[in-house]
This record gives sequence, structure tokens and C-alpha cells, in this order.
Amino acid sequence: MNYKDTFRFWLEDPYFDNETKQELLAIRNNEAEVEDRFYKELEFGTGGLRGVIGAGTNRMNFYTVRKATQGLANYILKQNGGKKGCAIAYDSRRFSPEFAKEAALCLAANGIHAYLFDALRPTPELSFAVRKLGCIAGIVITASHNPPEYNGYKVYWEDGAQITAPKDKEIIAEVRNVTDYHLVKTMKEADAAEAGLLTIIGKEMDDAYIEELKKQIIHPDLIRRMADKITIVYTPLHGTGLVPVTRVLDELGFQKVYVVKEQADPDPEFTTLEYPNPEDPKAFTLGIKLAKEVGADIILATDPDADRLGVYALDRTTGEYVSFTGNMSGMLIAWYLLSEKKKMGAMPANPALVKTIVTTNMADALTKDFGVSLIEVLTGFKYIGEQIKFFEQNHSYNYVFGLEESYGCLAGTHARDKDAVVAVMCLCEVAAYCKSQDMTLWDLMLKLYETYGYYKEGLHTLTLKGVTGQARIGEIMNHFRTNTPKAFGRFPVTAFRDYREDMIIKEDGTKNSTGLPKSNVLYFELGNDCWCCVRPSGTEPKIKFYMGVKGESLLDAETMLSELTDAVLNLVEA
Repeated sequence: MNYKDTFRFWLEDPYFDNETKQELLAIRNNEAEVEDRFYKELEFGTGGLRGVIGAGTNRMNFYTVRKATQGLANYILKQNGGKKGCAIAYDSRRFSPEFAKEAALCLAANGIHAYLFDALRPTPELSFAVRKLGCIAGIVITASHNPPEYNGYKVYWEDGAQITAPKDKEIIAEVRNVTDYHLVKTMKEADAAEAGLLTIIGKEMDDAYIEELKKQIIHPDLIRRMADKITIVYTPLHGTGLVPVTRVLDELGFQKVYVVKEQADPDPEFTTLEYPNPEDPKAFTLGIKLAKEVGADIILATDPDADRLGVYALDRTTGEYVSFTGNMSGMLIAWYLLSEKKKMGAMPANPALVKTIVTTNMADALTKDFGVSLIEVLTGFKYIGEQIKFFEQNHSYNYVFGLEESYGCLAGTHARDKDAVVAVMCLCEVAAYCKSQDMTLWDLMLKLYETYGYYKEGLHTLTLKGVTGQARIGEIMNHFRTNTPKAFGRFPVTAFRDYREDMIIKEDGTKNSTGLPKSNVLYFELGNDCWCCVRPSGTEPKIKFYMGVKGESLLDAETMLSELTDAVLNLVEA
């Protein structure tokens, strides 16, 4: 069927409820809107679903959630995992509780035990719960840091990480095979509970999760000593972080923790924000205001599902608060963990730090300094979580830390996804350490720059929506792939990596394998620790351009990054 036929099917078939049909009738004369909602199925990608909430095949709604869950259920049953069950969590977004319950009832109707959290929870706690309960899978209803009109559906497997190859492709195939909405199963909540197929979980899992987090603290005595001397401002940005973050900081003894009241309560409209993303400086407006009132040392913000952490810290020279990228905050935590473990003789045998290919090259210098192996993976924290599984299976390395540039990291192996709650906790310990040394986090960051080099990274994103946008993204990728630049401005290309074709081409023409799974990603090595990477977003209608440089000073690095960014965008526009 074409999109018009599908639109009529949704309007006429009795399977779809009246509210859905009224929503569609309201747009029936808007041809572009009808096309956008029905020109394709909302793609179940390698991480699950993510899209705008609304009626239509290309939207997040009860029907697309049920359809995706039926496909997942079919796969679980083929893996004989029905008795192991599936854990389900959700965030503060519109329809998150309802979508979570729909997923649970679809699983139950297929004879699969569903463990549903009693209220909103952070994504990393779901990752923890999957392994704690011995489930075969997990689902989180969240659109992470996307705008309010979005929601999403992420799938985890029994190792606690998001699905990776080959299971991702196999589950996608099962979801695509569900072509008849009438065959999607569901049942009443009371019937599912009576049949022992629906269990509500809550406090016991919270307690176990928090206890695991606290095991990552290296010097609890240091925290107790500095607890009344360090001032922390925190905002959950209307999301899931409030309860676990304030609880763990309180139990560790931090005494001066101030929560941004205007952003404390869950709010699906994110009323105080343009964009609920800790990468956006505007998200810190209220936090900075409170910080100046209370004289805070650090300001912390977690995104709606509490897997990303944004940070500002006081610069005593200017009296202003300095923004930290995910690379910067990740390096602070990594340096502290590695240096303190080394001092204490607590570094495990064969230690390894895992980062994505678009994460700062300062990690390379840091791990070399501490004699820690560095493992590089594709963009996406699921690949970091997958490495933990491989380490345990192969007895090859011991995981000490993992990070990605997009404000995500993980200390410990209690979860297999990025965890902003443990990141808050670890960074507060680092801040306490700095306070004990009469330093700030910014002072420590400057020390790392002086020691390892002035690394600076940037990201430029182009949003290209709809059918034409999708085509333009394809054109840009094809242009860079088939017309490989010899240089970006004054930055010569010394090697070109095409991860889709599993190929590295060096200056002299020699070719090697990337050694990583195939992915539509292009990476340009530019010499002297400079680089550029291009890839389509896996969750939004965007194409992303990542850049990294190493300068002689902060100003030099900023100038280099600006030049490289301009050179990349000039080629895009050419």
C-alpha cells in the first residue's frame, strides 16, 4: 500500500480506536502531514524505536509500541526465554507509563513474564534490573534528551546492554515480520497479574541498585571529611534522576546539595526548558542562577532518563562557571579512578578503558600514562557495554571505565549502559578531592591539559526532516564516501576509514580492515591527533559531523577547531 492507502486503512479499520481516527481526520487535508505520518513504518533500528508521538505508522503510539513488542516477543520465544521474562522501565515523557504497560501486557499475552517498575526510573537502573532479575531482555520507554514531542523504545538483552549484532538484526527482522496489527496480542492487566505473568517491581530494586553504585566510591572517608565544605547544585531537568541522585549523595554524606526546585518534578512538557539536554547551555540557566546564590562549587544536570550528565564548575579566576563537555567530565573521572587505584595498588590485572571512536584522544594519552589498555568501539554506548560482556567471557581484560563524547560514562559493571547517577556520584568525589587540595574541577582540568595536551572536540549537526531530508543525508554520506577529500582546509587527510565497507585506506594507498562491525560511518585521520567523523544519527533525522584537535594551548585548540569545523562545512555545502 502507498501512504494514502495506509492512511485510509487506519481511518476505516475497526482495530484503531476513535481517538486515533479523530486525530487523523483533523489532518486529512494536510497532504504533507499525512505523507510524513504514513510514508514509512517508524523504523525499529538497532536500538529500538524513537519518533514523534502521534497517530500513524511513522509515529510513536500504542499501535507501533504493541507491534514492536510483538516482534520482540516472537524473538524471545524463539530463544526459549519466556520464563526468564523481560524488565520494563519508563521515564517522565508523555505516554511513557502507558506505553510501558502496553508493552508489558503484550509480553504477558505471549506467555512472557513482564517485570514492570511501579513508577519512572533511570535507564541505567533498567540495565541493572535485567541482570539482577535474570531476565532475557529489557525495555525502556524513553526518548532520552529529545524534544518533548518525542518518545522512544529501547531494547536490552540479558547481559544488560542494548542489543548488538547479530541479535539486533534478528529482532528487527521479527518486528518487520509483524505486518498485520490484528495479530498483535494483548490482555487485561488483572488477568496478567492473576496468571503470574506481570510483576510490579520497585523499592527492592532501588535499594540493590544504590548499594552497587556506592561500591564505586574510592575514598568514602575523604567525602565525609569534605562533606560540609563542598556545595553542589543539581537539576534532574524534570526527569528520572531526582530520587536516585539525591538519595546516593545523601547516603554518602554530602551535606550541601541544592536542587533546582523549578526543574525537580517530572514534567513531560519540560516547561522550563527549550530542550531537555544537558549538552545545551540553556538547560543550565536556572542551575547557574541557583549556584550563584548559594556559592556552588559545581552544577550538575542529568537528562530525562538519567543516563547523560552535564557539568559546570567554578573558575575562581573569573568567578564564573565553566561548561564541561562529556569528554572533559569523563576524563576527570577516568584520571581520578586510574590515579587513585594505582596509588592504592588496587588496579586490576589487565585493566582496560573503553571509548567510542568519536571520543577525545586525550583518553589515548591518559591510558598510555597509566599502562591501561584502550579499546575503541563504534559510536553508541551499547558497544561499550558489549565489551564488558566480552571481557567476562574471554577473561581478557578487566573493565575500569568507559565513556563516550555525548555526555555518557560508566564506572563499575553494575549496569551495561551509561549511568548519569554513578557519574554524578563519582564526579562529586572528584570535586571533594579537588576541594581537599584547594583546587576546583576547572583547576584539575587545566592540569590534565598541561599534562596530556590541549585536546578539544566539537560537534556540528544538520537536521534534515522528512523524505527529502532522508535523501539529502544519503547524498552527503555518498559524497564524502566516493569523493574522499585529500584535506579539510589546512588539515591533510592521512588515513580514511569507511566502517560500512570495513576499510582503512592510508596515504600510501595500503588498505586494512577496521576490525569493527559494519556501520555507516566515515572517519578521517588528519595527523597530530586531529580528526573528523561523519555519520547519520541513529535516532533522529540528523547527520552529525564530529571534529577533534590537539593544540599548543587552549586558545590554539579553539582556533584549530573553529578552522576545522569551517573547512568540513564548506565541503558539505560545496
